[in-house]
Amino acid sequence: MILQGQRLPTVVISDLSPLVEGGRYPTKRVAGEQIQIEADIFKEGHDVTVAILLWRPAHRRKWTEVPMTKLDNDRWSAPLTFHHPDRYEIRIMAWADDFLSWLHDFERRIEGGQEDLQTEIEEARVILNQTAIRAASERCAGDAEKIESLTTQLMKCPVEEVLDLIDTPEVRSLLARWPNRALATTSDQKILLQVESKAALFSAWYEFFPRNAEGLATRHSTFRDCLPRIEDAAAMGFDVVYFPPIHPIGKTQRKGKNNSVSCEADDVGSPWAIGSEIGGHRSVEPALGTVKDFVWLLNKAREHGIEIALDFALNCSPDHPYVSDHPEWFFSRPDGSIKYAENPPKKYQDIYPLDFHCDDWRELWAELRDVVLFWVDKGVRIFRVDNPHTKPVAFWEWLIAEIHAVDSDVIFLSEAFTRPKMMQVLGKVGFTQSYTYFTWRETSQELREYVEELTHGPMREYYRANFWPNTPDILPYHLQNAPPVAFKIRAALAATLSTSWGIYSGYELCENKPLPGREEYLDSEKYQLKDRDWNQPGNIKAFISQLNKIRRGNSALQSYANIAFVHADNDQILAYCKWSDDRSSILLMVVNLDPHHRQESMIHVPLELVGVKPDTDYLVEDLLHNETYTWKNSSNFVSLDPRIKCAHIFRIGEK
Repeated sequence: MILQGQRLPTVVISDLSPLVEGGRYPTKRVAGEQIQIEADIFKEGHDVTVAILLWRPAHRRKWTEVPMTKLDNDRWSAPLTFHHPDRYEIRIMAWADDFLSWLHDFERRIEGGQEDLQTEIEEARVILNQTAIRAASERCAGDAEKIESLTTQLMKCPVEEVLDLIDTPEVRSLLARWPNRALATTSDQKILLQVESKAALFSAWYEFFPRNAEGLATRHSTFRDCLPRIEDAAAMGFDVVYFPPIHPIGKTQRKGKNNSVSCEADDVGSPWAIGSEIGGHRSVEPALGTVKDFVWLLNKAREHGIEIALDFALNCSPDHPYVSDHPEWFFSRPDGSIKYAENPPKKYQDIYPLDFHCDDWRELWAELRDVVLFWVDKGVRIFRVDNPHTKPVAFWEWLIAEIHAVDSDVIFLSEAFTRPKMMQVLGKVGFTQSYTYFTWRETSQELREYVEELTHGPMREYYRANFWPNTPDILPYHLQNAPPVAFKIRAALAATLSTSWGIYSGYELCENKPLPGREEYLDSEKYQLKDRDWNQPGNIKAFISQLNKIRRGNSALQSYANIAFVHADNDQILAYCKWSDDRSSILLMVVNLDPHHRQESMIHVPLELVGVKPDTDYLVEDLLHNETYTWKNSSNFVSLDPRIKCAHIFRIGEK
């Protein structure tokens, strides 16, 4: 309903995109990544409509204008690229342009043979005079004089020469600077855009337990002992090293080896059972060293191009100071005792979960925010968040906004292996990246459908997938007792299907022994120290290093949604293309999904997509194996014997 005295909108502006839940949550991009803004824009009649984008940082008042281009069927579009991380607000303004509408009608009259056009020329004079006044009022005397001169010429110009005088690029540009926006319409709807650092999009993660850095079952490593593992991760091309919790570990109900409820004197316990008499989430396990030692390691890691990510796990052991100081922050049984964590039939007697809806929830939330800020102050820029789906979504939306108000570059990785809609909403409320179901997608159809859902559907606008073949909690069945080539296949897929990927240490050693009947590791270092030879025979470190080298050297693998699957006649062969925006980098990945048998297939390359003309020879250079082939036309033969090679990463170029 239009209220009395309210001006009617003159232009319809609708169906803005990309929007996340109608603009409730921000759309995401990273610095330097283009976003295409579109909307339906039209009005009644035959007036010529002009549309612009208005954008500004959300905390600023001044708007910047960008012209929009009309596509088909009243759809308009404009690209934007922001180079500084921030939150931006985008709206659309449109109006019927006086001059262009007059010009459109005048051209039609000329084409129709109308002879008496003096009235129409007088209309043009009025439009030009008003435009000159607007230019003068904005103290642009130069443009005002040019328009006045144009008006004088118009009034002396023969009718048949009017279009030659007035319909030129120079005149259009001049008048476009001073449009009549008296009846302009601005969209009620706005697009919120969260622009993050490039590290939010492109990263390679390596996880290891700092207490087991030396690979000795008889010795608890310290932060200072971790530097060789950091250097090894850097040599393999990783840029993020993720540490499970580094805080003091409780002794009450401490878990023993293989999650046993019986604990021996030398058992180190689960690092997710946080807190002891030493301290809680602001402290470190004394066997690792001190906070000062951790900061030393953080700085040393940066010298090697590595960021250390900390686990933000909101668990408390029965010995955590919160338990004695704030028992009201926990769940209580009818007898007054505090409840431990359960996920029936699993029981976590060594962990007390926090009650985020307790009466003192504001104090609890503020304390947890301050824990994150404590580590941000120490130099941490990346947090992997443990089980965020078991805490209120509203808490994460609030906490991430609070942290980003202090430092917008802080990255949060969501470890939420749970229901799809919960995973999605965590991405919407602010999580930078997320673990995914990739770990369990095996067939070519499953992989195609899942990657297309992530990159080509609505999730592309807010959800960034980080592909992990394994984690300390998950040894998937297809890697159990599997040969090294199975580990190569899953690494090749993870590293090239998404822009961010990661492995848990031991993957490069092809550790494959499961806890019987479970998707878990036997003798898991979640509960114990383990003997390891980090360079044992049969490792695939060189293969992983080559994958990361190719990722860094080819911009096609550094963009998220630029993927197209290529038809292969054999379902055991997965083929897909990725390309850079300027097409300077075009890659074709071909992966044998069968670790046990040679697989052969014709694959059908989309020539137009990869920039190859029909009936033209072109080169495909295998970056994994330093081999080059000459192909012609779309259909070409590939053969992959996993005993020799399990994948190709082809760079496509002219012969």
